This record gives sequence, C-alpha cells and structure tokens, in this order.
Amino acid sequence: MKLLYIACMSLMFFAAPSFAVAEPVPGERPAALTSLPEVCRRFNDLNSRIRDGRTVKKSARAEFRRLLADVRDEYNRSGGGDYQRSDWVFPLSGHDVRAVGRGKRHGFMPRGYDFFSGNRHGGHPSYDIFIRDRNQDSLDDRSGKPVRVISMTGGIVVALEKDWEQGSGLRGGKYIWIYDPANELLVYYAHNGELSVELGEIVKPGDVLASVGRSGLNAAKKRSPTHLHLTVLNVREGRAEPLEVYRDLVRARTVAAQ
Repeated sequence: MKLLYIACMSLMFFAAPSFAVAEPVPGERPAALTSLPEVCRRFNDLNSRIRDGRTVKKSARAEFRRLLADVRDEYNRSGGGDYQRSDWVFPLSGHDVRAVGRGKRHGFMPRGYDFFSGNRHGGHPSYDIFIRDRNQDSLDDRSGKPVRVISMTGGIVVALEKDWEQGSGLRGGKYIWIYDPANELLVYYAHNGELSVELGEIVKPGDVLASVGRSGLNAAKKRSPTHLHLTVLNVREGRAEPLEVYRDLVRARTVAAQ
C-alpha cells in the first residue's frame, strides 16, 4: 500500500499542468508603466518636485528626458494628432495679438531662466496676454463673462495644478503644462481660474483648457492686471529652452468669444 501511494503521488506530480512565468521581452517596459495616464502622472510628480525644489537637477534632467519620451510613445499609440505651427490658435478666446504685452520683445526675457530651478527661476521667458478687467473680477468688462484659455497647440496635459489658494507662494497659481510631441514643445498656461482639462487628456488646437484668472503669488495682487501667462519651451533631446513665438501669435487663428 505504501508503494502504491508513492506511485500515485509521483504520477500526480508529473501530470500536473505547469504555469510558467512569462519572461519580459528585452526593451519592453512593464505594462503598468505604459498607460498614458500613468506616464503623465509620473511626469506631473517630477514637475512638482522640480517646482518645489525637492530634486537634484542632474537626476531631474535625466528623468525629464526619459518621461517625455514615454509620453510621446503613449501619445502616438493613443492616436494623438500631429499639429504644425500653421494649425496654432491664439490662446485667448475673443482676443488676438493686440492683447499681448508691449515693450521690448513684448515682455519675452529668457535670460536667467532655468526650468529646473522650479518656482525660483529667473527671467521672464513668456508673454503676458491681458484681458479687459478693470474691476479685477476675472470677467471681461464688456461681456461680463469669463474669457476662455485656448490650447494653442495640439498635445497632452502632462502637468497641472488645480488647488492654488490665496496666500500661496506658488508663482504660477493654477497652471497647465501641455506637451506637444509633433513640435517637441512644452507650453505653459498660468494664472488661470477654473481648469477645464484633466491630467493625461489629449487636446487639439482650439480646445478649451481653462478660464483666465488671477491665481499666483504676484498675479493675485492688486497691482497686477488680469492676464494669461504663456511660456513655450523647446524640449528636443531633453533640453528645456525658452522659445520666442510672438510671430506665431501674430499668425495664429483666433477663436470668437462666448
């Protein structure tokens, strides 16, 4: 009986089905890291750490380049469109280039700017685009309605901040970063009111992103006219260099007010 028991157990062992663990394909990223929302969440986390000075610049640069490559791959897999500069839309509804700040180079002063310095960066590599709002209620004086912030380019929402509150030292306030894979650009829309997009959302030129607001350390102060703060960075090969786009704003298609 003992020998029969051993024989039966041996037969069951060799007859049992085997469950092999799949070996990872060389060069293939784990499935958990390949979804579009996940890579955007990771980029947003990196952006927040850079913003708040909670990372080392050298490692942040390497992570920045790697994550943008991941976002670009997932954007293409998700059917994101390639829009060229000829498709760009002026970023405020009911406005055109006449709303851009005047003066030398229309306020574009990139010297001293370093994306990886976060909230403490220098320079003003940007354009301030003003609305008619004398009483500073974030509404257009003539229509009494909010002014929509429009996506200038195509791309995907890779970082944002919805929770700014009065008294915060965050300079951008409620902001949005759009990554445009077709042109290798990061486009920054700051000082918004309410945001209309979510992290990981794919947008095309002309889509509504937010309403113009007065959020941000300096933008909320009485001395500051209500405006959109627009920055465009060239991020080819992992760089983050300010790009002068005033001529593109001149040529951009305009969108009617509400």
